[in-house]
Amino acid sequence: MNEKTADSSGAPQPARRRFFGQMVAVTSAVPLSQGLAGGAALGALNADAQSLVQAPAAAAAPTAAPVLGYQCFSIDESALVEAMVNLMCPKDEFTPNGVDCGLSNYIDRQLAGDYGRGVGMYMQGPWAQGKPELGYQLPLTPQEFFKAGAAAVEAACKAKYGKNLEQLAAADANAFLTDLAGGKVTHPDLPLGDWFNHLFYPLFTQACFADPMYGGNFNKVFWKMLGYPGLPALHAQDMVQFRGKPFPGAQSPKSIADFS
Repeated sequence: MNEKTADSSGAPQPARRRFFGQMVAVTSAVPLSQGLAGGAALGALNADAQSLVQAPAAAAAPTAAPVLGYQCFSIDESALVEAMVNLMCPKDEFTPNGVDCGLSNYIDRQLAGDYGRGVGMYMQGPWAQGKPELGYQLPLTPQEFFKAGAAAVEAACKAKYGKNLEQLAAADANAFLTDLAGGKVTHPDLPLGDWFNHLFYPLFTQACFADPMYGGNFNKVFWKMLGYPGLPALHAQDMVQFRGKPFPGAQSPKSIADFS
């Protein structure tokens, strides 16, 4: 997934951008997913990334995110997540790989926290499957769904390839994730397509673009890639007038920590 291809204009297209686009295309048949909404926006943002970034900055590759120690993941789960985020966010001229961008840190922290424990979620049932646009119906918190789904995904990968995902060649790993997103990897008790599209993929996109204080987007690398200046853009600038060109201060974006 690290190779580059040309888009319709003949400009090189990063592999990450192609992956996001493929995920949106594959999952577009699955109705009303928070992950799909995020995925569509992510595909659009990445389609303009190269034109938005004013880059002498390509020379200064960010250092890796610090190893914080996982709070939710087991050893097997961490291996799976790290393989997935590195596959979906490979190292290229824009960013380091997904782990070095802190993406697995962010996902772990969200699942270990109130969101993962289902704080504030209605968990009393009934659990009858409704219309597809209402999403999956399970008596599981996000953390419980993640753990059960991760085990099922690894089992499915071993059944098909005889190896864990992190042991696969890139082409096989890509094919497996594409099948997973498209609902072709199944389990008798768990909707694994929903596990990817409604749980993992939204957390992945959040990890890319959230404020770095939450563990992902290390060194604001994705903000810099898009030409996004961080918090100042939310209040001080009219975002419309900068469509298609970098915001003022985009090479040195500001996070919450910068104003603390």
